[in-house]
Amino acid sequence: MNNIKGSLLVIASMLGFATADMFMKQLTGSLHPGQVLMGLGLGSGLIFLTIILATRAPLFARRHWTPRLLLRSAAEAASGVMFTLALSRIDLSTAAAIFQAMPLILTLLAALFLGETVGWRRWSALSIGFAGVLLIIRPGLGGFNATAFLVLGAALGIAIRDILTRRIDLQVSSHVVALQGFLGFLIAGTCLLGFSGASAAPLALGELTRFAGAALFGAAGYWAIVTAMRVGEASAVAPFRYTRLVFAMLLGIFILGERPDWPTFAGSTLIVAAGLYTFLRERALARSG
Repeated sequence: MNNIKGSLLVIASMLGFATADMFMKQLTGSLHPGQVLMGLGLGSGLIFLTIILATRAPLFARRHWTPRLLLRSAAEAASGVMFTLALSRIDLSTAAAIFQAMPLILTLLAALFLGETVGWRRWSALSIGFAGVLLIIRPGLGGFNATAFLVLGAALGIAIRDILTRRIDLQVSSHVVALQGFLGFLIAGTCLLGFSGASAAPLALGELTRFAGAALFGAAGYWAIVTAMRVGEASAVAPFRYTRLVFAMLLGIFILGERPDWPTFAGSTLIVAAGLYTFLRERALARSG
């Protein structure tokens, strides 16, 4: 029952993240990406700050501000910058498809830097998954868009964040960790806006509504994924992360009017298949060990 609850929470989380991405995609059509990231960081950050104050969590406890936690926030902020920049230039469905390579990158990093043993089966799955990424990006061909590599950079940042998250003290409040992540967005967005020489534009009612939607759905998604990982077994609930791609494509097609081509669908299929196999293989190895 815990795994079922955790799986449903992961699906809800992926819907929240995909919806927040849709609002951000719409906002980047009229606002600088730095301002969009600032707005998301400020809005969602205020939500978690309110929760922290209401629950009287020890916000300034020393365990909440270790170098590892700050590095985690920096990795997430860097990922947010790259993903927001990418959303301003490519379709949401394309960005979501490439971003699904994150679990594959996580496995690769674990093998290269954490000494985790990866057999030939998982190496083969990784190769197939990255072939799917290349099919979507199509370097050297007519449909190539170098901006897609920003999404790979964003996925790398999230993979690093997740590796650091595994080593966080269980006494650390999840709400404080979430607040740090969104504060990183706020700082990174401010820097991006400042370094570009642009200035924040005044917001119309529609833009304020989209900011509110991005902040609420982003915060809800963050809460749901953290709760899911604490309720269910990670190996059981993690495969449901791929529902984010389904939600993003549906929102892209029916709300944003996007039309993904067949290489995007084919590449997405390869990425998801490789990722699911990697999850199942890791689960089988964990049980046999």
